[in-house]
Amino acid sequence: MDLTMLRWIFMNFLLLGLLAPVVFGRAIGHDYSLWSRNSEQPINQTHFPKTYDINTNYYDSSPNTGVVREYHFDIINTTAAPDGIERPVLLVNGQFPGPTIEANWGDTVKVHVTNRMQNNGTGIHFHGVRQFLTNQMDGVPSLTQCPVAPGESYTYVWKATQYGTSWYHSHFALQAWEGVFGAMVIHGPTSAEYDEDLGPLFLSDWSHQTVDEMYQTQLEVFRPAQMQGGLLNGKNVWVENGTTVGERFKTTFAPGKRYLIRLINSAVHTHFRFAIDQHNVTVIASDFVPIIPFETNAVPINTGQRYDIIVTADQLADNYWMRAVPQSICSNNTAGDNIRGILHYEGANNNTDPTSVQLDNLDTKCEDFPASQLVPWVGLDARISSTAKTVHSEVSFETVGDVPLYLWTLGGDYFNNSWSSPTLQQLQRGKDKTGLMTDKTAVQVNTPDQFVILVIQTFFRAPHPIHLHGHDFLILAQGLGTYSPTNVTLNTNNPARRDTASLPSEEGKGGYLVIGFMANNPGVWLLHCHIGFHQSQGFAQQVVERSNEIEQILDRGALDRTCKAWDEYAKVNPFGVQYTGRNGPYESGI
Repeated sequence: MDLTMLRWIFMNFLLLGLLAPVVFGRAIGHDYSLWSRNSEQPINQTHFPKTYDINTNYYDSSPNTGVVREYHFDIINTTAAPDGIERPVLLVNGQFPGPTIEANWGDTVKVHVTNRMQNNGTGIHFHGVRQFLTNQMDGVPSLTQCPVAPGESYTYVWKATQYGTSWYHSHFALQAWEGVFGAMVIHGPTSAEYDEDLGPLFLSDWSHQTVDEMYQTQLEVFRPAQMQGGLLNGKNVWVENGTTVGERFKTTFAPGKRYLIRLINSAVHTHFRFAIDQHNVTVIASDFVPIIPFETNAVPINTGQRYDIIVTADQLADNYWMRAVPQSICSNNTAGDNIRGILHYEGANNNTDPTSVQLDNLDTKCEDFPASQLVPWVGLDARISSTAKTVHSEVSFETVGDVPLYLWTLGGDYFNNSWSSPTLQQLQRGKDKTGLMTDKTAVQVNTPDQFVILVIQTFFRAPHPIHLHGHDFLILAQGLGTYSPTNVTLNTNNPARRDTASLPSEEGKGGYLVIGFMANNPGVWLLHCHIGFHQSQGFAQQVVERSNEIEQILDRGALDRTCKAWDEYAKVNPFGVQYTGRNGPYESGI
């Protein structure tokens, strides 16, 4: 097979799967409505045993309800028109976004995933879930499993030891941004009171071209992808040939009530600032971590991040715009001023668009809230001692091959792990486990409960959202310029904790993010940029934690069965080939 043909095959790997007829998703006779068995126990319990409340350190202890929340997800090829323009998508149970996983703090969640796509593997990652002692359930093909082959199924089981808001999404290539995602709500205590839970609110960028079609350009051109507007909870409008199609997301408030909104940034590339005209919001959680509440008029939220906010219906009964404004310094969107939904007050005219006015300075910088504002409700200090392990990982990029291709690097190399030989499988072969790893840039942490400090440094203008699996990390430092222990003091006194934080940067300055975590969760965990294109272009690094203990928590049978099924598929199907060459399409494996 010549190089041209191989490149063509790979670049159409997901695209052809996307373009499979919608009949495929309907002819197999499945009901794509949500099927969940939640026993007879109610969801959204408001009372827990007296020993568990908002003051509980859930890293050490959490309830055990004995309740299993069970879901069945079919991943299908189909088409959809979220903003009125139809295009190919990949969906969970035919829904966009996919069905919400709901559970109570202390429940067990069981998700059966069946791949009913054509020409696509898959795997579901439960973003932000700590997966304590359940590394195999993290859902990352090339790390914790082989991809689930077409026609095959995989069951994920984990305990909800945390509570709050997150999302699940595919971690196979760019599938998450073709539609394989949905919300997770783990009900538990909150740091402020509210009257009604409005549930998740997804903020997404969107394009009428699939992201897989856009990927080759991203490999060859060093600039942010150009998106065409965006969606709120999978909805928006679009003007086509003078005609407005689609519909806006709308929610209704009763005057005087307090509403909980669970913000999730599910964008492939866009850093948003969220605001509701003429309303302040109270922020009560960042990612899965309850915080001391504070009030603000706008919420900066990077890809992969979540904030729980409370909005009080304290304005005149009218209609108001809800806005997700792309930050233009790091986001490229041709219709960024149109990513809007409607907040409707009872008693107002329900048939008119809002006339409310946008706040000034909603498009400012691609930055998080200052870490000093995100004060965890349960205070935990960084236990840094002389035995702490410090790792420096510089962000860079390389141009490789004759094309050339732009590949991002972290820790000295662009990430390249094999779908058919995941790290967990490599670690269980033979006695010299670490010597068998193909990824030599992996961070090895073998001392139990050792404190690990990761210094992530960039000298490029582009900021990045950094996500670590398997841990909530402490934000020890975050700023512009070059990090060194002599000019930056680490914050060790109850620093902000979360699982996704921005690596800041400005032209001529660069920036740094210093995070810390305790090595108390054996497994192979991914550290990566949550911009979809960047992770496929190699922006990732593995943390291999307490490798000698990993085998004790493995289900070898499930791992080997999934890999065998993938190998059989890949032998006879060119779409099972992962292309990692330097002169053609590149796929990092995640």
